[in-house]
Amino acid sequence: MEFRAEMRYLRVSPQKARLVLDLIKGRRVEDARNTLLYTKKRVAAHVGKLLQSALDNANFLSAEKNLDVDIDNLYVKSAIANDGPRMKRIRPAPQGRAFRYQRRISHIQLVLEERNRGAVSASSDTGSAARAAAPKRRTAVAKKAAGKTGKKKAAAK
Repeated sequence: MEFRAEMRYLRVSPQKARLVLDLIKGRRVEDARNTLLYTKKRVAAHVGKLLQSALDNANFLSAEKNLDVDIDNLYVKSAIANDGPRMKRIRPAPQGRAFRYQRRISHIQLVLEERNRGAVSASSDTGSAARAAAPKRRTAVAKKAAGKTGKKKAAAK
C-alpha cells in the first residue's frame, strides 16, 4: 500500500528540490533520513520533514485500517518536485531601467511503499526466464535483417 505526503508552496525552485529528491529515490526510509540529515542543501530540512510526515501517515493509516505495515520495510517509491505559481519581481537597473525576474515556488510529493520480499523473488524468477528467452529472439531478428540488407545491396548493384 502507498503512503503519501505533500508539501505545497515551498519557496525553493523545483530544480534545486529535485537535486535532493534524486538522492533519496528508491532508498529505504532509514537510509533516506540519514542522507537528508547530512546533506548541505537548504531544502533537505524541508524534505526531511516531509519524509517524517509520510512516515507518520503510514503509522496512522496502519493503525486506523488495521493493516500490518512494517515500518522498517518502507522505501521511497517516488519523490516529485513540480512547479508552483511564480512570483514576478522587479530589480532596479542602471539608468532608471528595471529588470524583471521570477521567484520560483515548488510543490513536492513523496510516496512511500512497503517492499514485499516474497513477491520480489517470485517476479525475479519469471523475469530471468523471460530475459533468457529474449536474446534468442533478438538474434533471430538481427540475422533476418542482415539477410534482407544483403539482398537489397545485391539488387541495387
